[in-house]
Amino acid sequence: MSYFSFLAEHGPTMLLGTVTTIKVLVCATILYVIISLIFGLMRLSKNPIIQGTATVYIEFFRGTSLLVQLFWFYYVLPFFGLTLEAFTAGVVAIGMNFGAYGAEIVRGGILAVPKGQWEGAFALNFTPAKRMRKIIIPQIFPIILPPAANLTVELLKATALVALVTVVDLTFEAKQINSITWLNKIVDLIFLNFLLLSENIWPISPILHAPRIASVIECNTGSPSEWPKVPN
Repeated sequence: MSYFSFLAEHGPTMLLGTVTTIKVLVCATILYVIISLIFGLMRLSKNPIIQGTATVYIEFFRGTSLLVQLFWFYYVLPFFGLTLEAFTAGVVAIGMNFGAYGAEIVRGGILAVPKGQWEGAFALNFTPAKRMRKIIIPQIFPIILPPAANLTVELLKATALVALVTVVDLTFEAKQINSITWLNKIVDLIFLNFLLLSENIWPISPILHAPRIASVIECNTGSPSEWPKVPN
């Protein structure tokens, strides 16, 4: 069977699986971004309870296997009276796991903001919340976007695990097709599919990166119209 005839017969099924994979990717990314911001800020808190809570969460989810966490959310939580659908369990497990890694990226980005920016915020007598919202957080994006894009690509590859809890994603559909046809073409097509999806994530980083860099440069040096004129 040629690739074209294979796609003609099984392409629609694989397309449905790809749509589910993209849904898992988007939902898990939104969840991990929210968790990253919250727990990244909590890690920098001077309150030992808040900082300790964030540290325990981050170390637990980074120190245990994503596969074990996924099985725990789907198969173990029902014993405690909380039953999650397969899709929800997959999104929550992946989002919380990658949120732990993202929190450290956010924390590192905040600590990398130049000391002068902190001193300027203190000089303006901003409250801690306003200091973070107006001065510090806007400047961390050029720092954290490259590792965050890399983490999102890793998240995309991790979505294949949701097939193990019966989510009908690309990997699940491929396994079903392979059990019927026993053709290795399905492996090639899955590899190509994931490669194309990951290559569409990387361009987002520089697109979001450039305006933030420009805003930080303007914040530190002023707008071009305010720069001193160089005599001819």
